[in-house]
Amino acid sequence: MRIDILTVLPELLESPFAASIMKRAQDKGLVEIHIHNIRDYSTNKHRNVDDYQYGGGAGMVMSIEPIACLIEKLKTERSYQEIIYMTPDGELLEQPLCNTLSLQGNLMILCGHYKGVDERIREHYITKEISIGSYVLSGGELAAAIVVDSVVRLIPGVLNDETSALTDCFQDGLLSPPVYTRPPEFNGWKVPEILLSGDTAKIEMWREDKAIERTKSKRPDLLK
Repeated sequence: MRIDILTVLPELLESPFAASIMKRAQDKGLVEIHIHNIRDYSTNKHRNVDDYQYGGGAGMVMSIEPIACLIEKLKTERSYQEIIYMTPDGELLEQPLCNTLSLQGNLMILCGHYKGVDERIREHYITKEISIGSYVLSGGELAAAIVVDSVVRLIPGVLNDETSALTDCFQDGLLSPPVYTRPPEFNGWKVPEILLSGDTAKIEMWREDKAIERTKSKRPDLLK
C-alpha cells in the first residue's frame, strides 16, 4: 500500500509514522507513507496557500491552485483508489471503513486547515470525506494520522500476530472483553479462574459473554 498525505504542516506528521508499528510496517515494505507540503506548489513568492473567502466572513480558505496542482501531479504517477479529505462533516471513521480502506492499493489524504478548502476541490477531486468525530481540530493532520494508523495495522504482516487485529474492539460489533496477565494474584485481586483453566472452548465462551456484557454497559448503541 502507498499513502500520500497532502498538508501545509508536514512537521506535524513526522513523529506518528517514525516509531512503533507504523515504522515497522514501512521498514518491512508493507506500506509507503509520503508526506507532501502543499506550500511547495504555491506560485506565491511568500508560499501562501490561503486567501479570503468570497462573500466575507471570518477565517481564511485553502486556495484551489496549489492543491489541484499537487493532486494532478500525483495522479499522473499512479492511480488512487480513494482521494480522501479529512473534514468534520465527513463520514464517521468506524472499523468497517478501516477494514475496507486496508484492502486498497493507493490512498491520497488531503488535510484541511484554516476554514477548509475551496469547495471546488471537494467537488472535483475528493472521492471520500472522513471525520474522526463531531468536533473541530486546528487541522486535518492529526486526524489523517489516526486514519493511517487504523488502516495500516490491518494490513497482513504488519502486526506480529495477524489474528490480533481480528479480535480488536468493533471487529464483530462488540467491545473487547477484559484481559489479564501475570501474576495471577496481586494485592488480593485474582484473575478469573476460567482463564487459568486451559479449557479453550470455555474461555472463548466466557470472553464472548463478557464482550456482550461490556458492550451493553458501555456502548449499547452498538447492539442496535
